[in-house]
Amino acid sequence: MAALHDPKPTPMMAQYLALREEAGDALLFYRMGDFFELFFEDARKAAQILDIALTTRGEHMGEPIPMCGVPVHSAESYLARLIKAGCRVAIAEQVETPDEAKARAKREGTPSSKVLVGRAIVRLVTAGTLTEEALLNPRRANVLVALAELRGTIGIASCDVSTGAMVLEECETDRLGAALARLSPSEVVVPEDWQHGPEEAIFRPRSTFASDAGTERLKAVHGVATLDPFGDFSRAMLAAAGGLVAYLEHVGRGSLPLLLPPVLRAAEAGMAMDEATRASLEILEATTGGRAGSLIGAVDRCVTGAGARLLAEDLSAPLLDIAAIEARLALVQFWRDRPIERAQLRDILRAIPDLGRALGRVVAGRGSPRDLGQLRDGLSEAARLHHWLSGAPDRPALLDEVLARLTGHGALTDWLARALVPFPPTERSSGGFIADGYDAALDELRATSGDARRAIAAMEARYREETGIASLKIRHNGVLGYFIEVGARHADALMAPDSGFTHRQTMAGAVRFNSLKLHEEAARIAEAGGHALAAEEAHFEELVGAVVEAREAIAATAAALARLDVGAANAERAAEGDWCRPELAEDDGLAIAGGRHPVVEAALAKAGERFVANDCALAENNRLWLIGGPNMGGKSTFLRQNALIVLLAQAGCFVPASSARIGLVDRLFSRVGAADNLARGRSTFMVEMVETAAILAQATQRSFVILDEVGRGTSTYDGLALAWAVAEAVHSQIRCRCLFATHYHELARLAETCEALSLHHVRAREWQGDLVLLHELAEGPADRSYGLAVARLAGVPATVVNRAKTVLEKLEATREATGGIAAGLGDLPLFAAMRAEPAPASPEKQLAEALRAADLDALTPREALDLLYEWKRALPRSKG
Repeated sequence: MAALHDPKPTPMMAQYLALREEAGDALLFYRMGDFFELFFEDARKAAQILDIALTTRGEHMGEPIPMCGVPVHSAESYLARLIKAGCRVAIAEQVETPDEAKARAKREGTPSSKVLVGRAIVRLVTAGTLTEEALLNPRRANVLVALAELRGTIGIASCDVSTGAMVLEECETDRLGAALARLSPSEVVVPEDWQHGPEEAIFRPRSTFASDAGTERLKAVHGVATLDPFGDFSRAMLAAAGGLVAYLEHVGRGSLPLLLPPVLRAAEAGMAMDEATRASLEILEATTGGRAGSLIGAVDRCVTGAGARLLAEDLSAPLLDIAAIEARLALVQFWRDRPIERAQLRDILRAIPDLGRALGRVVAGRGSPRDLGQLRDGLSEAARLHHWLSGAPDRPALLDEVLARLTGHGALTDWLARALVPFPPTERSSGGFIADGYDAALDELRATSGDARRAIAAMEARYREETGIASLKIRHNGVLGYFIEVGARHADALMAPDSGFTHRQTMAGAVRFNSLKLHEEAARIAEAGGHALAAEEAHFEELVGAVVEAREAIAATAAALARLDVGAANAERAAEGDWCRPELAEDDGLAIAGGRHPVVEAALAKAGERFVANDCALAENNRLWLIGGPNMGGKSTFLRQNALIVLLAQAGCFVPASSARIGLVDRLFSRVGAADNLARGRSTFMVEMVETAAILAQATQRSFVILDEVGRGTSTYDGLALAWAVAEAVHSQIRCRCLFATHYHELARLAETCEALSLHHVRAREWQGDLVLLHELAEGPADRSYGLAVARLAGVPATVVNRAKTVLEKLEATREATGGIAAGLGDLPLFAAMRAEPAPASPEKQLAEALRAADLDALTPREALDLLYEWKRALPRSKG
């Protein structure tokens, strides 16, 4: 920026430019009084994003300085919009008072008229490091991720800074995309010059990603001599953790937020899903954006933000441990069977504050008296729940685990209850949050201040009587303090030298005065008020210290309340939709009776329509279903609903079906509904092939795959050939459970050679020229595609449809005469048979290939001679 080259900037501008350089790529919020000001390019960018006025302030280098500002008291709302727009913001605060600045100038020998209040960047506000309630979505975790690669393995450290939860894990390079899709981070930090991170990653010095430094940072944060009690972390994990903690220190300018002990996540701890599968199934976000139309939007009945965040985590990482899944299901069943108690529990939970995030703000040094009040109230309600639920019979094991973490805070809650007023304020600068009776000295200071205020009220009445001015008032503002105000026409009487009043300010229509007695009472109020504020601040810090000391136990209680909410919410959803408890098994079967798509069913219910349920039964001898039928017939819905039922079951939820028995799925793949990715230069067909390649490379026998219209984005011959080969590979090589929807009727011939493949179709009928879609799945191949009927239903002009019918009749006649495009496929050997070794090449061809491959310039004479002898021995002997 041109401003950096000004030879003689003003002291304020010099200070600003130094801070501006320190802020780097972040916008700089420069504190000036009650405003945060932005200058130069920062002002232009912020004004456009925030839609606020762009003004100028003086000149710099002969040009007006662009400027805009936002009030300090409402800065959070502006920060939220800037962060949402992808900005990072550096906060430069005044770090000394004007009196301290003057004292510093005196020590330095600088004229006090030229002294500038010191400012420093106290914090960087970034998308992944938010703790403020106004900047966060209460129902979504805000995850910061750091990545570090060590000998081909990528360490991943993730942390929700708002609650302090930290998880360490690792993965191979080709699995990074799936891991990041599961975590859905707001911000990713990577070592400088590292090429494997996402495009929007923040680069940090490589030295901060050292495993030894990571170990030392974690030990220092948690005050331990060894990390062994937390888990056996790899060096890659520790390197990532070091980078994450270092970044938090950087943005916090040396202060750290709440960081709970790290939790180790095993590489195969949950069902694997890549980014394409998550997007296709719309688990946490619909393709249109937002929760509406997503799986969580249809499932979530949580009454707390923490519960909604935990449910999102459950759905993002379904389990592979049947015991853990059954524990969650048992908790859901417990509340499903007790509707009255469930309603009572949900009413109690609805009133409990978000303990995890209140704790995060307090520990990060951004807490308020209101946050302490929330912790007091939330922990008290947790103890009440513990007392109530401890007497419940037939409690499942997971409920007992939860109950054990709801208690143990009696001393702290008693202390907070005695110290705080019932409804503490959000700001502590004005005091008033410490309860009467907690501190006798504070009560005395308040009484002194109150007495002085009453004395001022009495003084006002006395002055009115003495002067005869009924409109005389004693007022107060932040500049003059207390003053006496009368109308301009009464001012002369108070201007007299012997009146006992001193003139202070003349206003339009009013004149302001002071008096000795008023000054004395004001001084008493100011002194008592100042001491009272100092006393309240000391009590606040003491209470914060107690909370920080108990942070891990409080966080455990917050997590327990969230698990209670998820269990009760899942039971509520199950009762509401008549969902069933799934049965989990270690085999490769899948038996779903009356399965329904939760999102589509909810949408139809709003329109007053009924969802048509369908069954799905896959087994070792019937593991691949080839499904045909018309567009809009429900093929894609059927595919997705079975994938979502599997996902819900392994997440520990009841499922939308009459019954469900599910063999554990290690990896879930969905190649349904690909779209162009123009930003990466990929067409629809390219995206489809990339996703299909990932499935063929990564799926195992225990996986569940849904494929829709493979090969549709290219020519008919190419598409059919690819669909045929993919179906064979899934059937004969991977041997996993698969639902394969297609319009290629020719694929039905695969049933002749693939013993575990069966044919199915979605039913449709034409009635009096109209297409009737029944949305029912039936056995056997589809008799036709009904493409022209669908076109007519979509509103394609009748002339076009009629012409298409004529062309179709001609094509079908040709197919009957020639056997169609699939002619000869019946003689094609199976995919497995194609892997037989080809016939060996002749010795002459082998010699020619060896000669072409030889690097003659690199051979020594001896090596060349040996090679000639070898080739001679390889040639067949002459018969002559």
